[in-house]
Amino acid sequence: MRAAVLHTIGDEKLDIRDDLTVLGPGPGEVHLRVRASGVCHSDLSAINGGLPQPVPAVLGHEAAGDVIAVGDGVDDLEPGDRVAVNWLPSCGTCAHCLRNEPYLCMTHVMAGYVMPRFMAGDLPVFGMAGCGSFAEEMVVPRAGAVKIDDDVPYEVAALVGCGVTTGVGAVINTARVRPGDTVVVIGCGGVGIAAVQGARLAGAAVIVAVDTVPARHEAARRFGATHTATPDDLSDLQTEVVPEGFDYAFDIVAVPQTLRTAWTATRRGGSVVVVGAGRSEHKVEFSPFELLFEGKTIIPSLYGSADPPRDFGRLLALWRAGRLDIEGMISRRLRLDQVGDALASLGSGDVIRQVLVSEG
Repeated sequence: MRAAVLHTIGDEKLDIRDDLTVLGPGPGEVHLRVRASGVCHSDLSAINGGLPQPVPAVLGHEAAGDVIAVGDGVDDLEPGDRVAVNWLPSCGTCAHCLRNEPYLCMTHVMAGYVMPRFMAGDLPVFGMAGCGSFAEEMVVPRAGAVKIDDDVPYEVAALVGCGVTTGVGAVINTARVRPGDTVVVIGCGGVGIAAVQGARLAGAAVIVAVDTVPARHEAARRFGATHTATPDDLSDLQTEVVPEGFDYAFDIVAVPQTLRTAWTATRRGGSVVVVGAGRSEHKVEFSPFELLFEGKTIIPSLYGSADPPRDFGRLLALWRAGRLDIEGMISRRLRLDQVGDALASLGSGDVIRQVLVSEG
């Protein structure tokens, strides 16, 4: 089968090969035909070393497709079932799972760092986060495949698999924004736009979308932002709209500068929600004095604090009801051999989410 392979960290040119095979499915695993794969900024972070990734590797983790085969012990899925991929599947037995924190379970993801998912001839190839959806087929643990209705478009299901769940979940699950609250979202790519939609769904009275690219401001308003600003303009807008500061600041970018911006924009007693996956070498300084007397809370939101078997269905119900616009987030539909173009376009003003779609 065909797949896009990353051979060297830092090399943004992926090798489109047609000689890959999947490994498995073994016991408790599911073999999928990939029908749609979103292109997420995390894929670029894996390429440039921001996220750890053994190579060679097939990137991609935001996906949907059809079941081809199942391994021993999988008796609730069968060939032909349509599924959305849960890139952070929980094992159900670790301490985090038993505490009802499935989004903190690292069992399957860590296995993906040591266990190849593909073979290219005699060369073992890893899959990003144990997935590898920039390929025509892939194998995931049973918990990594969430069955969906047959009429859900693959592109919609793929975005629910990562970006939509991460953004909406940060607002609904992690922060638990209430009607009338005030919100600022820093970064208006796919996850940021999903967070804007989550704030609208939660009933936030003020939703400010912040991005360095002015072209994204109009899109943010279309999805529910009440105001937009560049980082340089945020302080003046805040003084005008919410002088005491926002109840919640969602940092989708998660670099030191944006985290400081989020902290400054948040009112005393408010919450900064860290949604983006920053680089491990980046540091942000806070004095003990400001941590104490500002009374603000810094909250991490990994994968939107989601329980995918529960949350995927809820998000698709909102989509069906016309209250969550997922199709409108798709800026471009591309083929697998255009993945390099898709990665190069990340961050441009006219792109919210790009999806690689199957040619079959």
